[in-house]
Amino acid sequence: MTVDRRSRPDTTRPAGPVSTYTEWDPLEEVIVGTMRGAAVPQWDVAVESCVPASARELFTRSAGQPWPRAHAEAAEAELDAFAGFLTSRGIVVTRPDPVDHTRSFSTPRWSSPGGLYSAMPRDLLLVVGDMIIESPMAWRSRYFEADAYHRLLTDYFRRGARWIAAPRPLLDDDTFDAGFDRETPFATGSYATTEVEPTFDAADFTRCGTDLFAQRSHVTNRLGIEWVARHLDPEYTVHIVETIDPYPMHIDASFVPLAPGKLLLNRNKVKDVPSVLDAWDVRVAPEPAVPDDFELYMSSPTVGMNVLMLSETQVVVEAQETALADMLDGWGFDILPIPFRNVMRFGGCFHCVTADVRRRGELRSVV
Repeated sequence: MTVDRRSRPDTTRPAGPVSTYTEWDPLEEVIVGTMRGAAVPQWDVAVESCVPASARELFTRSAGQPWPRAHAEAAEAELDAFAGFLTSRGIVVTRPDPVDHTRSFSTPRWSSPGGLYSAMPRDLLLVVGDMIIESPMAWRSRYFEADAYHRLLTDYFRRGARWIAAPRPLLDDDTFDAGFDRETPFATGSYATTEVEPTFDAADFTRCGTDLFAQRSHVTNRLGIEWVARHLDPEYTVHIVETIDPYPMHIDASFVPLAPGKLLLNRNKVKDVPSVLDAWDVRVAPEPAVPDDFELYMSSPTVGMNVLMLSETQVVVEAQETALADMLDGWGFDILPIPFRNVMRFGGCFHCVTADVRRRGELRSVV
């Protein structure tokens, strides 16, 4: 499926405080997340659809409480070191404001014993051109996650960026399908989220100039994808990537455009590559290096392919993912290995923990 809003040829906009069109143009400014103040989320149907079943006991017992201290502190140390690494390369790094996610909150319809974290700005903020879009996230624990970024977003807006927020969802019980197909949602169309209101995580979208790619997942419904397509400028086209993932949540650990003409793929999760990419070199990621006994609270081991491009040739890769690094090296990329396995416990890697605010480049078609 393609949602086509294109009505005029390629457009070039002057670079401002926010300007990014692809996943690979030279990175100039980025938001890096933090684990400070993070909390264990409440176990519910939306969470159950996306995280390993082994996490249920911890989430049920410790909802609203801090994560195991040693793991959270190790992850924060890696995030701080990563932020320092980017700064050392001349990239402007900003961080979200401190938030205590262990505080309970409620709406008139439901309550939550706490939030989640500010570790993954990619999940929340979709940056397209000079516009930042706040996502209407489907997890109740993430309802107020944007608060940590409010000061940053206000500053970008004051300096000329466009800033919009999708309608905050009600997240009533009818937003979720407790009987969703846990084995083959891609085959049955049965997901944890229904179509009663738009929901999407920004990380279910990836950018290739005038073309964006999105997936239907347990947190992103088709109404959410349609909302994004309608609010983008007319030169953009949104393509839907069909998946075969029983736990779909975030496209950037399965369908990863690295540079013009180069796509990294998790063949166990993606059914078909959209035909507009027929001319691209598509390569399958190797098996991840995460040991079976390494505790991952919120992701699968394949999150290691969640790399970050600093330019068309420079890629940040988790230091222990040597098979992936070797494959990318042989594909013509310069490898920048960074230890990040403790961060991976919490549901993301380099792409997830960043929101690239400015990349040096122009809007163009690359497909």
